[in-house]
Amino acid sequence: MNKETTYHFTGIKGSGMSALALVLHGEGYKVQGSDLATYFFTQKGLEEAHIPIMPFSAENIHEGLTIIAGNAFPDSHEELVAARELGIPIIRYHKFLGKLLDGYKSVAITGSHGKTSTTGLLAHVLSAMEPTSYLIGDGTGFGVEASEYFVLEACEYKRHFMAYKPDYAIMTNIDFDHPDYYTDIDDVQNAFESFGRQVKKGIIACGDDERLRALEADVPVTYYGINEDNDVIAKNITRDTKGSHFDAYVDGQFFGRFDIPTFGTHNILNALAIIAFYALNELDPEQLSQHLATFSGVKRRFSEKKVGDITIIDDYAHHPSEIRATLDAARQKYPDKQIVAVFQPHTFTRTIALMSDFAQVLSLADEVFLCDIFASVREQKGEVSIQDLADLVDKEAIVLQLDNLSPLLKFKDAVIIFMGAGDVQKFEFAYERLLSETMPTQN
Repeated sequence: MNKETTYHFTGIKGSGMSALALVLHGEGYKVQGSDLATYFFTQKGLEEAHIPIMPFSAENIHEGLTIIAGNAFPDSHEELVAARELGIPIIRYHKFLGKLLDGYKSVAITGSHGKTSTTGLLAHVLSAMEPTSYLIGDGTGFGVEASEYFVLEACEYKRHFMAYKPDYAIMTNIDFDHPDYYTDIDDVQNAFESFGRQVKKGIIACGDDERLRALEADVPVTYYGINEDNDVIAKNITRDTKGSHFDAYVDGQFFGRFDIPTFGTHNILNALAIIAFYALNELDPEQLSQHLATFSGVKRRFSEKKVGDITIIDDYAHHPSEIRATLDAARQKYPDKQIVAVFQPHTFTRTIALMSDFAQVLSLADEVFLCDIFASVREQKGEVSIQDLADLVDKEAIVLQLDNLSPLLKFKDAVIIFMGAGDVQKFEFAYERLLSETMPTQN
């Protein structure tokens, strides 16, 4: 690390990239970056930290920079070409982060689903007790030089997490995703096992997940879950409109009663992962209970707002398992309200590979609306259309157009959930404006 250089982030609005930029900024390094002009939710934190954001351009690159390159951008990107011509160092995001972990007690959270929420939860409770730097996949990053702990989200895409050698790893689940890279579920499992072999002290894994139960590892594995065969178990579970409540047992011994203000079984499992980490490190369960109860969640994970009598939920869910979890959480919190899903698929390859699963899980909503497939930087076109998915859903699924969201105006006192990893928020914001315009004027 060099405080004489300026770290230039090519693709700074990426969720991991923006978080890393905030970490370095918090540790006193000079930071700037570039990206597309399109608004993305991560830029709010960057702007609040007064980190310069420029449009992509080869002219951004000059002597005195170190380039941190987002994984979505190829070596042929104009800024990376300019950097090579000038002999300026270029380091890929995941490799830079891997080097940054040295000197901390590091905890990497990974999994096909749930890693962002679990990372946010661990960062929340640990930083309330100890100096902690953290990097969360929702674009949140925080750095402090006196940190004892470093908590990070470790992404499995293209095996990027192989750049990390953490002290501990939390693994939430193994599922088939990223079909543009992984060939099948066994390929995904192989990646997680390879990553697990780099963990130095221990793995904390969800024992209710069959694939994780079959995990081969060189360090001790502590299993958590609801099933009785786990090391850390939730018992006496109650779920209501305020959250979830349960007793935690560690190796058969009562560890504490916990109340979490989040919804759905997946959030109970996330909390159990943190409880397992605290038990392994002999940290205070009473303080953990206190701080778990104050966790407000992470960005774009069941984020709520009210407009008139409509509850709008913004969620990053872009895989069938994540959609199921989000709908489950909504049913728990709003058992008497109509649940409406507005979903934007993310990438053509994922839509093709998981088409029938998407159709099945979307049918769990009371009504379904779809937005055009988000292409992403990875792929610009594919042999599938949004209407193909609409035709498979086991109820009428209407394809929305951004300039005509009037079909959503029929709902009263309902819950509208906007889900997707692309730019589904533009539909959400347009709907909010439309709602506000059509609300009756109060005299």
